Amino acid sequence: MSHLVPRRTVLATGAVSAVALPVLGQGSARAADDGVFAHGVASGDPLPHRVLLWTRVTPTPASTPGSGQGPTVRVHWEVARDAGFTRVVRRGHVSTGASRDHTVKVDVDGLDPATWYHYRFTYGGTTSRTGRTRTAPARRATPDNLRFGVVSCANLQAGWFSAYRHLAARDDLHAVLHLGDYLYEYGPGEYGYGPSNEDIRPHEPAKEMVALGDYRQRHAQYKADPDLQELHARYPFIATWDDHEVTNDQWKAGAENHQPDTEGDYRRRRARAHRAYDEWMPVRMSGTADLRDGTRLFRRLRFGALAEISMLDLRTYRDEQADQTGVSDPERSITGAKQLDWLRDSLMRRGPQWNLVGNPVMIAPVDFGTLPDELTGAVNDVTGLLPEDGVAYNADQWDGYTADRNRVLRHLLNHSVEDVVFVTGDIHSGWACELPKDASDYLYENPARVTAGVEFVCSSVTSNNLKDITGDPTGVTSTAVEEGIKANNRHIRYLNFDDHGYSVLDLTPERAQMDWFVISDRADRDATVRWDASWVTRSGTSRVEPADAPVGGAR
Repeated sequence: MSHLVPRRTVLATGAVSAVALPVLGQGSARAADDGVFAHGVASGDPLPHRVLLWTRVTPTPASTPGSGQGPTVRVHWEVARDAGFTRVVRRGHVSTGASRDHTVKVDVDGLDPATWYHYRFTYGGTTSRTGRTRTAPARRATPDNLRFGVVSCANLQAGWFSAYRHLAARDDLHAVLHLGDYLYEYGPGEYGYGPSNEDIRPHEPAKEMVALGDYRQRHAQYKADPDLQELHARYPFIATWDDHEVTNDQWKAGAENHQPDTEGDYRRRRARAHRAYDEWMPVRMSGTADLRDGTRLFRRLRFGALAEISMLDLRTYRDEQADQTGVSDPERSITGAKQLDWLRDSLMRRGPQWNLVGNPVMIAPVDFGTLPDELTGAVNDVTGLLPEDGVAYNADQWDGYTADRNRVLRHLLNHSVEDVVFVTGDIHSGWACELPKDASDYLYENPARVTAGVEFVCSSVTSNNLKDITGDPTGVTSTAVEEGIKANNRHIRYLNFDDHGYSVLDLTPERAQMDWFVISDRADRDATVRWDASWVTRSGTSRVEPADAPVGGAR
């Protein structure tokens, strides 16, 4: 994600029963937690017969995150069909210590498909809060629907995580897709709330994270947030990273926000960031829960015959961002050759109906035409779409790697792959787009125009958007920009540069629908939420159209 401001100054068959799924508050713990499990519990990467469970234990006062201090200890875990743990189905124990920052990751197997489970950890007479998770449907199962929360770009310095709180309050999801920028690398006073970069909550440690201990401490600070803890405890996450999990605008050999003369070797910094991510996130790296056995994060997760999700990593293998003369260079890649082949294979498999792509940066082409000079900087800060010379592309997203985008879209069209939905984060704004074979077909009404799929982009949880950067509380400025973008890009049907919040993606055999919910003010810890818009793509159409109401009736 590019910023104009100084860089150093983001399942089941049918609906879920509210009766069967009790709210999991902090009081769920059997014994009072005196800080032993201060970072909560989490689950992730659900498969039909297994799910990954996570926690972090603090065995001694000196065993603080990133300290490298503390003994090796044994932590017990249990998985049950009920919150009272009268029907325990799996249990075991695992050792952890300072070498892994006292984190615990367990890949529990032997579970039933499409089933809710409860889990907890114990150490030294203290029991963690209870978490709830769900396995994916069986491979050939035909669920009536799948419903995912969708989030990205949660900058703790820029506001409270009210979007997480409201998403956790829902009782109708099967999992949460986190599309990147789970945390941010900046120090206090850098990239905070609004144009003045106010720190709603200053980062810890009080500096940009560079060392392994820095990354561990920052992960710990985010995991201590009660709203994020609640969301993790209620639903399994399916996460990928974007750039800020390491540092801004990273690529395979460097980053905009990395200075080798003062911050050392970039690849070593990235290795530290990836190690901390592996320790602190409920994801399988290179397909396992083991640590330091690989860094591959792109992966597939199948949800019966209804959907398969291909989660992308668009940072580790990409070439450096180019200027305007290099964006179409066929030798440059955003995915890397191996991941691109893997993605095309994912989108060829004749299996589940819906092909979802967890996409950290936007793939739909965007042409701005002409904007007033005074708006160019503000739009660029939010989206990275406008270099100072006004050339209309974003070198940090797929617009900066058009050869790869063309390869993917041609593949979809050449092989008649239908029902493809890219679900995207990164740019702190909400979008609903069609993916045209040729964007010029949209300059006039052309019923024969060809589209390869659709894209739904979620807004940020807290990171600054256009209204925040311009300081225009009326939204007049951003509304004018939104209308200008849609006029120049008629494949872009919905755009919201003003709000923060979360989205809900609901899939049925007939359609995929994305609902956008927005919060009142991220600086208000008690921010309210409201429904903003819903857009739908019907099976076999590769088109988007507005929907009258969100799924589940929630407004």
